[in-house]
Amino acid sequence: MREALIVVDVQNDFCPGGALAVPDGDAVVPVLNEYIARAARAGLLVIASRDWHPERTVHFTAFGGPWPPHCVQHTPGAGFHPDLRLPEHVILATKGDSERDEGYSALEGHTSDGRRLLDVLRSQGVEHVYVGGLATDYCVRATALDALAAGLRVSYLADASLPVDVRPGDGERAREEMRAAGVEELTLTTFHPLSE
Repeated sequence: MREALIVVDVQNDFCPGGALAVPDGDAVVPVLNEYIARAARAGLLVIASRDWHPERTVHFTAFGGPWPPHCVQHTPGAGFHPDLRLPEHVILATKGDSERDEGYSALEGHTSDGRRLLDVLRSQGVEHVYVGGLATDYCVRATALDALAAGLRVSYLADASLPVDVRPGDGERAREEMRAAGVEELTLTTFHPLSE
């Protein structure tokens, strides 16, 4: 069974000072760096997803959506956090890059050659994904639940994810929903990739 680590949307706009900041969002960076290092040593696929929105999108409030502009293509806010240490052979999954694409789940994303991330995972024989990043109650949740629906085993990295909590308690509700669906929770102390 092959495994993969999916690092979800650790971008400047979701970190303190960004356009749609998760409270203390940058606190996930050192923890994720440890997961990334251990995953790379164990030979796991490492995937980083990113929001990559056009200036005009149904995702933004000006065009009927729920969110202020964020992670707009080719802006500093769309860049990964500068301290995030992604490996040289990271697989980049781009999502939310059309005017009508909300882009919550990394599994909706596509790689640079146009393949859907889910198709890439299947082509590599991946059966188990570890998911962490920003934000627990939106893109992490959507990625985990989509992976589960696709028949993958899913582990949520509880110490490497934080919620935006638009409504107080959203993050905890998302965790409860994931657990109820069959997503397991891990931390660095319980993270043991098969090939480690």
